[in-house]
Amino acid sequence: MSLRTVPTTPFSGQKPGTSGLRKQVKVFQQPHYLENFVQSIFDVLEGSAGQTLVVGGDGRYYNREAIQILLKMAAANGIGQVLVGQGGILSTPAVSCIIRKYGAYGGIILSASHNPGGPEGDFGIKYNIANGGPAPEKVTEAIYARTQTLDRYRILEAPDVDLDRLGEQNLGSLKVRIIDPVTDYRELMERLFDFDLIRDYLASGFRMAFDAMHAVTGPYARAIFQGSLGAPEGSVLNGQPLPDFGGGHPDPNLVYAHELVELLFGENGPDFGAASDGDGDRNMILGRKFYVTPSDSLAILAANAQRVPGYRDGLAGIARSMPTSQAADRVAAKLGIPCYETPTGWKFFGNLLDAGKATLCGEESFGTGSNHVREKDGLWAVLFWLNILAVRRQSVQQIVQEHWQTYGRNVYSRHDYEGIDAVAAQELMENLRLSLPSLVGQSWGSQTVEYADDFSYTDPVDGSTSSKQGIRIGFVNGSRIVYRLSGTGTQGATLRVYLERFEPDPAKHGLDPQVALAEHIQLADQLAQIRARTGRQQPDVIT
Repeated sequence: MSLRTVPTTPFSGQKPGTSGLRKQVKVFQQPHYLENFVQSIFDVLEGSAGQTLVVGGDGRYYNREAIQILLKMAAANGIGQVLVGQGGILSTPAVSCIIRKYGAYGGIILSASHNPGGPEGDFGIKYNIANGGPAPEKVTEAIYARTQTLDRYRILEAPDVDLDRLGEQNLGSLKVRIIDPVTDYRELMERLFDFDLIRDYLASGFRMAFDAMHAVTGPYARAIFQGSLGAPEGSVLNGQPLPDFGGGHPDPNLVYAHELVELLFGENGPDFGAASDGDGDRNMILGRKFYVTPSDSLAILAANAQRVPGYRDGLAGIARSMPTSQAADRVAAKLGIPCYETPTGWKFFGNLLDAGKATLCGEESFGTGSNHVREKDGLWAVLFWLNILAVRRQSVQQIVQEHWQTYGRNVYSRHDYEGIDAVAAQELMENLRLSLPSLVGQSWGSQTVEYADDFSYTDPVDGSTSSKQGIRIGFVNGSRIVYRLSGTGTQGATLRVYLERFEPDPAKHGLDPQVALAEHIQLADQLAQIRARTGRQQPDVIT
């Protein structure tokens, strides 16, 4: 073994997005590309010498190779110990759980989340800090700044570590500990939820299906649902993690999780269905022939939280991303607790959770979580729903419809235009931004604009400000249209358009959202000139 200092030059475009650095696999495979970014992380971590890091990924293509590089660089940069999931596998919420349980300095997650995998797919890397959450902007900005001046990286020349053998191995002075990826996470879930009650409910004839989408949650789902909770063999679909996710797109929505959707909407389908994404931090919830929007899911979990052991003492507050529907706000108002509106990106919830200001958090992009970790958590949300179902003994549809009767329905939909020309997308947003001052007071059909702004957030804990976080157009009747460019793609740009209106009349709660929001859909295109500027006649994904 020998320590090498390798000369290098900066790469452009190594700026982390909302969830780290994501690029196509072939970009990461360029000589020095991954090494440059990893060295930049180590260079900005003060006091990391001798410390413990947690490392794992979602098992996608290039995961194992990247971990070997990362471990050899950790050894060369003075890290004391690295905890690695067996086979290189750790879900994103499991990384957060393990960082917090063992008091680690931080962690590095290798994932592009819900993006496609395989040789022609995507790869990603992000750094999580000691609270278990994604690095805040001041850290990611420092990492990016370092990538632009880097002229060398350090790496240990050594044989590869056996990622499949549990236990300790040495890599120079670095102690590498290969751990079971499921054990610590499952123990945390057992403390939060009533496993005995859920197990009895599943044994009573209640049927569930969980689609792991050939991604990271397969081992977790098999161990928890089919193991600890006794769900029948076959309740977990696509449970073997594959480097290309079986050729599928590991995004748990109505389009990409079509196998699960067809099962739940078919004849004699299960009572409950759920799916998670590439790295295990997102979730989709289905009942028999019934879909629950992520925004409604957050509100329903909050309204029923005291039925679950881990939240029996109540909630300190709720936090939601700005594009997420205002359904959770109505629950918070009834509970007499605050509801915080943050930019998109789980890192913005970290300060609120650490300060004890919020207990549950959620994003419309199929992410829900709580103060148990500092990431959104797909399996946690599924277990939360199972616990509620086991207590209430009602169907998913009945629970949701009763919620609407109590709070009213925030009819909601998201339209995604994927892979559009990046320049055209930026021009669309800039043109819309320039038009905002003139929109207030204008009317289109039954809609009159009450406010139009580019969302800016001031953190109530540390006072930091984040601007240009999405364009909001709000109407006097409480309806909204929101426009954002997503920071999670790797090719072109993804324009997300969020549509919401409040419906208090129970007689209209059953309307299809695309029908109920027809006026807003037409107006969203008219205000932003989506078809004219992008050439797209319709969205790629509607949820």
